[in-house]
Amino acid sequence: MTETKILKWGIVSTGRIADKFCHDMAYVKNGTVAAVAARSLKDASDFAAKHNIHKAYQSYQSLFDDKDLDIIYIATPHTFHFKNVYDALSAGKHVLCEKPITISSQEFSVLAALAKQNNVFLMEAMWTYFLPSLLKAKEWVAQGRIGTIKHIKADFGYLVPYEPEGRMYNPDLAGGCLFDMGIYPLALAQYFNAGPLNDVVVKTQFAPRKVEKDVALLASSNGVTLSLASSFQCRMQNAALIIGDQGYIKIPNFWRAKSCGLYQLDEKVADFKDNSPGSGLHFEATAVGVAINNNQLEHPDMPHSVSLRLQQQLETIRASF
Repeated sequence: MTETKILKWGIVSTGRIADKFCHDMAYVKNGTVAAVAARSLKDASDFAAKHNIHKAYQSYQSLFDDKDLDIIYIATPHTFHFKNVYDALSAGKHVLCEKPITISSQEFSVLAALAKQNNVFLMEAMWTYFLPSLLKAKEWVAQGRIGTIKHIKADFGYLVPYEPEGRMYNPDLAGGCLFDMGIYPLALAQYFNAGPLNDVVVKTQFAPRKVEKDVALLASSNGVTLSLASSFQCRMQNAALIIGDQGYIKIPNFWRAKSCGLYQLDEKVADFKDNSPGSGLHFEATAVGVAINNNQLEHPDMPHSVSLRLQQQLETIRASF
């Protein structure tokens, strides 16, 4: 039996999601955070002190060149992902990059090819796919508990006040609710019903500088009707419904799900609750570690093909703006 290697992680960026990721790494048995890099050495040093990280770098490249590190977690704004991932892969590092991993299918194809060329692991950080509640919901579907899927409904929105120079509304930083929030409903639909979008209808509202603040999508895929939405205008239900001809599954706050329920008509017939500690990011980090220890270059539950399809779907939606 091959001994499990404890992977040494390097963190790029010290923002909110990187902070959550490092907090959840306390629950990861096959990995440890060994270094962090930021544009400011003070930011990197402060972050390192907060999370008991031994090395702090001002230069991202210095982090990539650190021979002690096995894998890089990238949590910079969307428009920096391509360069950050490219440089990390070029340094021979495995990479987990926040979603969306790139802002075009062309960019992602370049990164996927480079990862294969350099024989290193690459995955988009679709952490939702690894949450126990999503795994349970998919198990119910596989068991035929809801029959044949007919509809998938999912939305994700929070009020994000307009700030002209803020990242969320800056077109130069790929701002807008589609990339920030809309990726989650799209990914949820792929998780339960992998396939291309057909018969696409998109309704969009815009903030200044033609940055979308509300996107609603109606489409079909493999005979399943998809109703998906994202918004910076309001808090939406942030729930998912997987509806079959014999029942349905409701997943509250599906993007960070801690529970799910199985219904037949109006009666809840099964319930699942995840009482594990942490935000849930440790599940994907653990899964990445297992895949790398198994010498896999892609994770079977979040392979390159899914990331490419999501990029293509984002492009289809944006083409309607």
